[in-house]
Amino acid sequence: MARSRENKIELTAYDDLFETDESRAEANLSKIREIPIAEIDEFPDHPFKVLMDEDMEQLVDSVRRSGVMTPATVRQKEDGRYELISGHRRKKACELAGLETLKCEVKELTRDEAIIVMVESNLQRTTILPSEKAFAYKMRLEAMKRQGERSDLTSSPVGTKLRSDAELAEKVGESRNQIQRYIRLTELVPEILQMVDERQIAFRPAVEISYLSEEHQYTLLEAMGYN
Repeated sequence: MARSRENKIELTAYDDLFETDESRAEANLSKIREIPIAEIDEFPDHPFKVLMDEDMEQLVDSVRRSGVMTPATVRQKEDGRYELISGHRRKKACELAGLETLKCEVKELTRDEAIIVMVESNLQRTTILPSEKAFAYKMRLEAMKRQGERSDLTSSPVGTKLRSDAELAEKVGESRNQIQRYIRLTELVPEILQMVDERQIAFRPAVEISYLSEEHQYTLLEAMGYN
């Protein structure tokens, strides 16, 4: 009798433990839901452009016929609204198609985690402008460096920077020097950066121009206009 009671207690404890692990795992799972587009905010300083081109027209037609096949990725903000992490083209296509909701995968992410996911998802595009890469690499590198920071006095800021550079280079398939060259483009004035995107200025000369002050860049821009 005593043995039967003992077995029952052990079984109950095991079941309780199993249910706790299961509920915890379920709570961590991403959830897919239809979210009103009016409740979804753009990602702050999103570096990738949404172009109104032929591809967008085809995407709008596809959304009208079949809806959004691949959910966008969002995270919920403290005010209850949602922040769009990936799926900016899909969101725009839904708006143009007259839809009021967007199929989304809701993830629990910190600000830096959201930046990394946003950059990773958008770097899968077939066409990426130099300016998009420049700001995307800068945002992701800064996020990675913040994640790698240590609070003790033995940490080395230079070491952390080098590790972040190397990790990013491995992930995106670029050399560390090339990543730093792209990030230099963020120092260009908007007019010159646009000329880089439009291939009016080659990549390497643009990197050299980025070391000029803003005043000297505009002087150079004016001289290019005369010539």
